[in-house]
Amino acid sequence: MNESAHSSSSEEYDFDLIVIGAGPAGENAADYAVKHGLRVAIVESELVGGECSYWACMPSKALLRSGQALNAVRRLPGAKQAITSPINVEQVLARRDSFAGDWDDSGQTGWLDSAGIELIRGRGELVGAHLVQVGQAQYSALAVVLATGSVPALPNIEGLVQAKPWGTREATAAKEIPARLIIIGAGVAGTELAFAFSSLGSQVTMLSRGSLVSREEPFVGKYLAEALEVAGVQFLQGVTPDRVDRDAEGVVSVRLGDGRQIFADQVLVSTGRRANTANLGLAALNLDPTAKLSVDDTMLVEGFDWLYAVGDVNSRAALTHQGKYQARIAGEAIAARRNGEQLSERQWGSHVASADHVAVPRVIFSDPQVAAVGMTEAEARAKKLNIRCVEYELGAVAGASLHADGYQGHAKLVVEQNRQVVIGATFVGQDVAELLHAATIAIVGEVAMDRLWHAVPAYPTISEIWLRLLEEYHFATPNVASGS
Repeated sequence: MNESAHSSSSEEYDFDLIVIGAGPAGENAADYAVKHGLRVAIVESELVGGECSYWACMPSKALLRSGQALNAVRRLPGAKQAITSPINVEQVLARRDSFAGDWDDSGQTGWLDSAGIELIRGRGELVGAHLVQVGQAQYSALAVVLATGSVPALPNIEGLVQAKPWGTREATAAKEIPARLIIIGAGVAGTELAFAFSSLGSQVTMLSRGSLVSREEPFVGKYLAEALEVAGVQFLQGVTPDRVDRDAEGVVSVRLGDGRQIFADQVLVSTGRRANTANLGLAALNLDPTAKLSVDDTMLVEGFDWLYAVGDVNSRAALTHQGKYQARIAGEAIAARRNGEQLSERQWGSHVASADHVAVPRVIFSDPQVAAVGMTEAEARAKKLNIRCVEYELGAVAGASLHADGYQGHAKLVVEQNRQVVIGATFVGQDVAELLHAATIAIVGEVAMDRLWHAVPAYPTISEIWLRLLEEYHFATPNVASGS
């Protein structure tokens, strides 16, 4: 164990806490520490607000929203006849720009000032225990939080780097919509951007070795594949690009393993991300810069009692909201240790990120949307849990049929039989993201199935799916052969 930060007087240090990285996770860690009276600085080499604010969550959803709103209107007779012109790409991009603050972080820096958090501009690097170097200046802190997020992981494809492909940053900040776009990868970001650029006029081709968003229940990929086809996206599954070229006119060609060649005006690579740890100075602390940072549930890095890691950089759950949750936990824990208070480290205690293990909510903002939390059936079976699964067609719920003509969707609960509680939920359908928090509460609260009977869904809303799933659970005969 490294030298104890919490046994020393904080007056020995420039700050009680230094956070490296001013994205949503870093901002939350700093904010929660300041709320408890700590002296906090945050270090940022780019824009305050981080990836989510300028190149991911916000701009990507802004690119998606207008096309999805048009699709929603087209599903409503009487309203669809009011559509008299195609989507206005210029206005969509202008709205996207506004959500990205026109890539100006003055609003975010103003918030730091109001919160009492000192901003240090530059690249932060660990140079020893409790020491952070920024340019020529060196700062000391009782505790340090790493919140540097993640960076794209480029696949090893011949010619790819030379072809200067888009990553998600370039795609979400695009000033023009390419007539033809090839997307390599079929994860969440690639799928969302396929829907977005297709709605804005691109002829999109997706290339993937495996199925769409394979982390989720199998029916999710089926619904998304059908929706992509309706949207005019060509999805090529089971293919592997082995060379990418860009000619003098800017045309991109992708050669597949079977010899086929595909041409486009732009290629987007969305094949995953890795923790952004390469230039943090971890070697100065005898840590491998390429290895995964292992943290406990208070976000302390293993082997240290002053170094923390939150968000994508710790690889626990690479989602903005989960990183913010971890950061709130870390900020509270750091403040409690600094102030000599007893930590609440039991499961679901105020100083531990228990939800990371059992209740991570996730949404794919496709059309239809995908909303899931907790375990899939496959994950639960891999853990050899005693489970029963119940499913129901969302389109059969009255609220869904009112929401859109021809509503298509599906819902599934994974129930742990020994405790009779929900441990996983998945919904696919238009606007199902708003169903997700109820499922998250059911899992976190470990609400028994017989108690859920008394949570009455309003009629006619899509939330009535909960009643139908409960009826399936209580009255339908389990399929013993499948173990469901």
